[in-house]
Amino acid sequence: MFFKTINFQKYSSIKVGQPTEVLMLERGDSIPTDRYLIGGANNLLVSPTPPLLMMLSKDFATIMQEKEMLTVGCAMSTGRIVSYARKHDIAGFEFCAKLPGTMGGMLAMNAGVKSYEIFNILHSIKIDGEWILKEDIEHGYRFASLGGVATHARFEVVKGFSQTLLEELLNLRANQPLDPSAGSAFKNPSDDHAGRLIEAVGLKGFRKGDMQWSEVHANFLVNLGEGSFADAKYLIDLTKEKILNAYNIEMKEEIKLL
Repeated sequence: MFFKTINFQKYSSIKVGQPTEVLMLERGDSIPTDRYLIGGANNLLVSPTPPLLMMLSKDFATIMQEKEMLTVGCAMSTGRIVSYARKHDIAGFEFCAKLPGTMGGMLAMNAGVKSYEIFNILHSIKIDGEWILKEDIEHGYRFASLGGVATHARFEVVKGFSQTLLEELLNLRANQPLDPSAGSAFKNPSDDHAGRLIEAVGLKGFRKGDMQWSEVHANFLVNLGEGSFADAKYLIDLTKEKILNAYNIEMKEEIKLL
């Protein structure tokens, strides 16, 4: 293992944060229990005082096929996974083209697009050195309780990559903002949509400093330039309060605040 300074103002997708020392884990390392594991920082909002952080090194950016089983390292980017699946005609990973980040990040939040999500195609996860079947891992909508550090994931190989499906899912990006963001800020409540609720309480396009609820899609918190953690947190808290007061709905963040 070794330390690496990461500037989250540049590294994170929302472009908020500061240079922070992160412990990089290499193959064979003992995994610390006092640090928070991060990945591609595509759904992170990093505060000025984050917890101790760690990250999987490129040792875990691997993909290997043995007979009918595909093993993917949790530092592998979604883009490379999709490229491998296309090249080898493997079905099931088309929706990953819609999701930035790494395999580990997808597992941690059961990432998905519409009805497609990673646990639908998952076989098992290697957590703290032990393979655990997906059926033995508590998971649900944008949620998974891994109970440790995931380093690899396994998938049963199904032939038939669909370029048509990939393009259909990519077209869903048309209603997403181009400004830096961390993806959807809130999970959709049961039988409703976070974006609709944010708009209903009058906050679509509302701005604090350089942070704003996007005018393109209300559930995207975007950075218009020099956005800060404090301003982002203000908007998140304000929105939760307004929706709770108006609709008695307790909003849950999909974005991770550190």
